[in-house]
Amino acid sequence: MRPLTGIALKLISVMLFITMSSLIKAVADHVPPGESVFFRSFFAIPVILVWLALRGDLRTGLRVRSPMSHFWRGFVGTAAMGMGFAALGLLPLPEVTALSYAAPLLVVIFAAMFLNEQVGAFRIGAVALGLIGVLIVLAPRLTALSGAVVETMQAVGAMLALTGAICAALAQIYVRKLVQSEETSAIVFYFSVTATLLSLLTIPFGWVMPSGPEFGLLVLAGLLGGLGQIFLTSSYRFADASVVAPFDYASILFALGIGYFIFDEVPTGAMLSGAALVIVAGIIIILRERQLGIRRNKARAARTPE
Repeated sequence: MRPLTGIALKLISVMLFITMSSLIKAVADHVPPGESVFFRSFFAIPVILVWLALRGDLRTGLRVRSPMSHFWRGFVGTAAMGMGFAALGLLPLPEVTALSYAAPLLVVIFAAMFLNEQVGAFRIGAVALGLIGVLIVLAPRLTALSGAVVETMQAVGAMLALTGAICAALAQIYVRKLVQSEETSAIVFYFSVTATLLSLLTIPFGWVMPSGPEFGLLVLAGLLGGLGQIFLTSSYRFADASVVAPFDYASILFALGIGYFIFDEVPTGAMLSGAALVIVAGIIIILRERQLGIRRNKARAARTPE
């Protein structure tokens, strides 16, 4: 294990994903979310294929044992991506990032509901703390539902971001089930394929011909998304998930910087305080998961005959 390498790779992936989101936001006023999903997914595929070829996993890594599980993981993951991209066109980048942090909290709830995982009072309390943070971020937007058109659209954007987080959490539940029988490389590759195909269903809802600069930004978003996925996957080869997972929250720092300097977005006190609560809750859950994992490993070792 090389934890520093794992952390470095995770931070690179976080930076790549935030940059990708920034590119999508830059074209969101003209390019519909479904079209952005297409570019993000389609142009990630060659990057992933090259990565698999270099690893020698091109044949074995794309073998599928449960096609429908890949489809449903792709379906909810594509919905999460589309809603997140739509929210980027309506809300500041840091706010969308903060609301996306609801996903790991909801994974705890969904794991108990759908995977029959045991969730104790400690993690339930952390989830409750995180959801309070989400409500703090949401509250200023929801109170504007009956206000001006701009404020109403921002409220819609907040709900889209939250619904996208719910879909992202469901996608993680599917991933937890898929990793029991499928290669990680296959999960990554077939998600991009599924998202590409599903995004084509949004053509009747108004795709546009992007300008030259917009086309370049969209292609770059796809390439960065593919690279981000590779760095993310690679980070877990060098360090335990409990070590690298907390660095997901570095994305808020990148989002604040890009939002301020590129999009002239000044974060509100409610957004910052709510995001802080969600981050604290997320880290508590990660540390608790690590503690429980250590206990399970010790219990298995004790039961294993010498």
